[in-house]
Amino acid sequence: MKYRSTRGQVTGQSFESVVLEGLASDGGLYIPEQLPTLPSDWQTRWATLPFAKLAAEIITLFVGTDLTPSEVDQLTAKSYATFNSSSVTPLVSLDSETNTHILELFHGPTFAFKDVALQFLGNLFEFFLERKNKQDGEDTHKITVVGATSGDTGSAAIYGLRGKKNVSVFILHPQGRVSPIQEAQMTTVLDANVHNVSIQGTFDDCQDIVKQLFGRADFKQQHSLGAINSINWARILAQITYYFHAYFALVREYGVDVVPVFVVPSGNFGDILAGYYAKSLGLPVGRLAIATNANDILNRFLQSGVCEKNAEQGVLATPSPAMDILVSSNFERFLWYLARDNEAQDSSEDQAGDIIRGWMDQLKTTGSFSVSPKALEAARQVFWSGRCSDNDTYKTIAKYYARKQPYLLDPHTAVGVHVAEQLRPKIETLDGNVHTVCLSTAHPAKFSEAVLKAVNENGHDLDFQSILPPPFVGLLDQPRRCLSCDNSADAVAQLIVDNAN
Repeated sequence: MKYRSTRGQVTGQSFESVVLEGLASDGGLYIPEQLPTLPSDWQTRWATLPFAKLAAEIITLFVGTDLTPSEVDQLTAKSYATFNSSSVTPLVSLDSETNTHILELFHGPTFAFKDVALQFLGNLFEFFLERKNKQDGEDTHKITVVGATSGDTGSAAIYGLRGKKNVSVFILHPQGRVSPIQEAQMTTVLDANVHNVSIQGTFDDCQDIVKQLFGRADFKQQHSLGAINSINWARILAQITYYFHAYFALVREYGVDVVPVFVVPSGNFGDILAGYYAKSLGLPVGRLAIATNANDILNRFLQSGVCEKNAEQGVLATPSPAMDILVSSNFERFLWYLARDNEAQDSSEDQAGDIIRGWMDQLKTTGSFSVSPKALEAARQVFWSGRCSDNDTYKTIAKYYARKQPYLLDPHTAVGVHVAEQLRPKIETLDGNVHTVCLSTAHPAKFSEAVLKAVNENGHDLDFQSILPPPFVGLLDQPRRCLSCDNSADAVAQLIVDNAN
């Protein structure tokens, strides 16, 4: 199994190298040169596997000779032992009349879906570095992990990497644009190898700084920069598992002819991209539905075929802050397949890389690019989309809490559930035993302000203390450590030089 960059200048890379490198040297994102083939009996052999074993089966298909099946099995067992649900990502019914379900992805250490990938990635970093150092006989191989967060990536990365040998981690977050719980989860971790950095700006500013640092070849090599954002292929790979896991849960309950439609709250596109890879591998998926908040670049693309930043408006602050993103970085991975199959002559992979470079240059310089009608139609065969306003987010939270059997949605999940309701007429046109699965990306306690506003202002009462997970009790009062930094790559680079262990 080898990997190539979406921008075409880097090919033939091993799984280990793309995990440790993160972003390709040409600025592109790594993708498999060829997708693996599922075992012919996967639908029966994998049907009853526990989550960690299922993850090991899927991940092993993508690692080549860099990890043995036994090593992958040990890594996944260690990674998912930290979750508070035996199912890891349980599927629960939300509305039996419409066959709508919630896939709860918030049972990890930081109560967000990103734990699924980052518990694994943290252990993977440590494994590869320890193996390198053992081979060399000394601790010469280290990694400086640099990432940007709109809220959940930061805490999940920190909990996945805290105390890891030979790893320093720097997490940039936009000052005042993450929830109080999210900020506390990050800044109360006082391990010596963890550095929180507050940036005056938006998540896109933080993400741009990270990309600029990875683009400085000398700095990247000198400090052995590694990526924990979903630009790192291992993040996407680990998330593929819960699409298969949800499918098997549906099959056990509703039969082998089940056809899932996955509705995914989408910001940086990594979560739903994992669903795209699951579908591409052969998972029977009716549609993947992108749910956006007011920052709706993905929804607008599927309507028009134009990917446009909407820079004059900028990033809008919404009740679902983890999705407050102007440009969805992982969309580039899907665009590569769209370019190869619909824009390039003879499905040329090299030409696809050229096309992606052109599109990304246009997006950077002019703020937009467009795809052909053929490519747009191909995208619509995979994805549906919808947009949810702030007001509809609050109303959806209140609606499901007010039911006879209440279910409390976090604001990101509420965006997904609202879009699922919008798309109900389309979903009903699909043939077969169709079930809608809304991915729940975070525990509602992480977004107390939005949840309380939604419930209490719509005539209901919510004792928020009653839903707090034990780790959140008293969290806001614990000691913190956080560095402030100017909104520039130079300033952050100097901060890393001054603080890296």
